[in-house]
Amino acid sequence: MKKLLNTLFVTTQGAYLNKEGETIVVSVEREKKLQVPIHTLNGIVCFGQTTMSPQLMAFCAESGVTVTFLSEYGRFWGSVRGAVCGNVLLRREQYRRADDDKASVALAKAFLAGKFNNGRSVLNRAVRDHADKIDAGCVGKAADRMGYAIGQLDRDWTLDALRGLEGDTAHAYFGVFDHLIVSQKNKFGFDERNRRPPLDNVNCLLSFLYTLLMHDVRSALETVGLDPYVGFLHRDRPGRPGLALDMMEEFRHFLADRLVLSLVNREQVKPGGFKSSASGAVLMDDDTRKAVLVAYQKRKQEEIEHPFLKEVVPVGLLFYLQALLLARHLRGDLDGYPVFLWR
Repeated sequence: MKKLLNTLFVTTQGAYLNKEGETIVVSVEREKKLQVPIHTLNGIVCFGQTTMSPQLMAFCAESGVTVTFLSEYGRFWGSVRGAVCGNVLLRREQYRRADDDKASVALAKAFLAGKFNNGRSVLNRAVRDHADKIDAGCVGKAADRMGYAIGQLDRDWTLDALRGLEGDTAHAYFGVFDHLIVSQKNKFGFDERNRRPPLDNVNCLLSFLYTLLMHDVRSALETVGLDPYVGFLHRDRPGRPGLALDMMEEFRHFLADRLVLSLVNREQVKPGGFKSSASGAVLMDDDTRKAVLVAYQKRKQEEIEHPFLKEVVPVGLLFYLQALLLARHLRGDLDGYPVFLWR
């Protein structure tokens, strides 16, 4: 079993990272703030105005540690990673399947089955836990709509039609998302999903956590030798990691959305930690961003039984395990892709 390693998030503006022996040193204004052995990490994520020595970049590439650069508020800038790992035959099979509409539809259905099931589970759990605080009938209808969509996946579909089904189901899910917020409603209301830029506190949290999730899923796909940029539901577009977006569908509701609800409902984030820019974009301050990062890391340490493998694993290993199962399916070891289903 692959060991769950940590991700080093560097959020302090002006931080400098360099190599010292087999460790990574983080300094601010020439003062050493942190020293981490590289063998404990699988990734480094740098936010905003942070710099890194060329020697450390090379060291990370050689050690299989992906370095990702984001804007101060989570927009992807670029990444540094070592040589492509994995069997070239696996990637060639991935490309063949992506060029085959029938094969693409089959995998797209699997990813959407995971998304619909896990979204329905989030809604049903909210009804179970907060029936006295929410409009249980309204939320229950949205959950039923997602269950209906799961049943519809057995039909013959084109990729465009599947995207339409996904859009309708997402509209039903986010249409009741505000009901799931039972604390701090006056400052954490949710009307609709918006992004680029997010226009309210909840969308700001969602977009930020989706960025973190994207980093982890993309790294997992690269680890097993798959190309994160060639997807099945999300088709080729320059600079868009289509396969990573495909696999993210299994985890958006289960991990990112649930964490947003926990942070707000347990008042782990406060309205004062958000501010609006001149463009209308809502941004987090440093303390809030760090609180979200800590909560995300802690959530990844929680354990869960994998529904297909029947092993208890940390949540943070799910990305790697799903990438590995997808690779096994593409190699022909599994008849179908066993999507992650949360109950």
